[in-house]
Amino acid sequence: MNERKDDLLERLFALKASGTTVRTEILAGVTTYLTMAYIIFVNPAILSQAGMDFGAVFVATCLAAAAGSLIMGLYANYPVALAPGMGLNAYFAYTVVPQFGGDWRLALGCVFASGVLFLGLSLSPLREWLVNAIPRSLKYGIGAGIGFFLAMIGLQNAGIVIDHPATLVTLGDVGATSALLAMAGFVALVALYYRRVPGAIMLIILGVTLAAVLLGLQPLEGIADMPPSLAPTFLQFDIRGAFEMGFVTIVFVFLLVDLLDTTGTLVSAGQRAGLTDAEGKLPRLRKAMTADSSATIIGAALGTSTTTAYIESTAGIETGGRTGLMTVTVALLFVLSLFLAPLADTVPLYATAPALVLIACLMARALGDIDWGDVTETVPAVVTALAIPLTFSIASGIGLGVISYAAIKLLAGRFGDLNWAVGIIAAAFAIKLALQ
Repeated sequence: MNERKDDLLERLFALKASGTTVRTEILAGVTTYLTMAYIIFVNPAILSQAGMDFGAVFVATCLAAAAGSLIMGLYANYPVALAPGMGLNAYFAYTVVPQFGGDWRLALGCVFASGVLFLGLSLSPLREWLVNAIPRSLKYGIGAGIGFFLAMIGLQNAGIVIDHPATLVTLGDVGATSALLAMAGFVALVALYYRRVPGAIMLIILGVTLAAVLLGLQPLEGIADMPPSLAPTFLQFDIRGAFEMGFVTIVFVFLLVDLLDTTGTLVSAGQRAGLTDAEGKLPRLRKAMTADSSATIIGAALGTSTTTAYIESTAGIETGGRTGLMTVTVALLFVLSLFLAPLADTVPLYATAPALVLIACLMARALGDIDWGDVTETVPAVVTALAIPLTFSIASGIGLGVISYAAIKLLAGRFGDLNWAVGIIAAAFAIKLALQ
């Protein structure tokens, strides 16, 4: 019986050819799950602020992560797990839903449409063209800007940054117990992350939550129970209504950020896993991109924001994961997470703040890759990174960044740095911003 199982796993994942074993892949899967399981607490907390049912989003998060990871593992045989992406969930909840007058169904329709477009791109040569059309400096600026956006949300959730009628924002009551717990959690999280403690983010979220319960700040809703109903969000996306509301820019932002995130994650994880060939190309890339886009479609149908590849997968790769068996292990663990809904409901917003701010700090590292010696590259990237959090909109930030890039290059006489795709995107954003 064991021999048959081993033969099946060998046929599915080519373990021997990848220089790995079943035990190593399972251990790598557990490690990866621990590093990204925070999403089952953070994603429902963010999307529920857009009016979505917390329990249904929790189930959708677990199932979308499980389905996406399963497809990536079985179809593409990649050691890269998937789950609803950070940044895009914030854009969904705090920008898109308010723009649609609070109707999250329209926002889900945009996510679904972006997934369908992404799937079409994954099956065509246009994928590489679109990725290459976006200037590298703007890619770095977008990544850092989304990080700053998350930091702003985390600091707000902790009550450390609050609104002010004269200065827009100001320091909150940092002496409040909730703010102190969030700040202590952040310091402890950075220390644990530095020491490479597996599951550091999840440990801190649970630690802050436990402290809040013990101090009487948060009621304990329970630890485990049967999963909540998915009905409030299942197949609730509204595509027709989204079309009527003029959704082109929103879909483009969902598509662009997901495409850039996925491409960057696959390249980084593939290099660390030794999957690249002599020319630095990744095998089965089309399958991997197809798996990612399919996960976005499934996630939107279930009731969550864009599902994408997670860079946290590199934690499992460092442990020895090399095949899709690692990813399938992650999928199974997300299925088991369905029974932790009461625990997720217990987690207060300020317990997730340390995770959001740490992720922001890690994403800000992208600014270090900019060519700081070329002001025509530096300024548009910094404009993008600043505009995303200050306008509280990824779309507006990208728009201002692309417009400034095109205008600066033209006036500087650097016509060769521009391509017609950037020109079209800049013109479209300029028209949109002028008309809004």
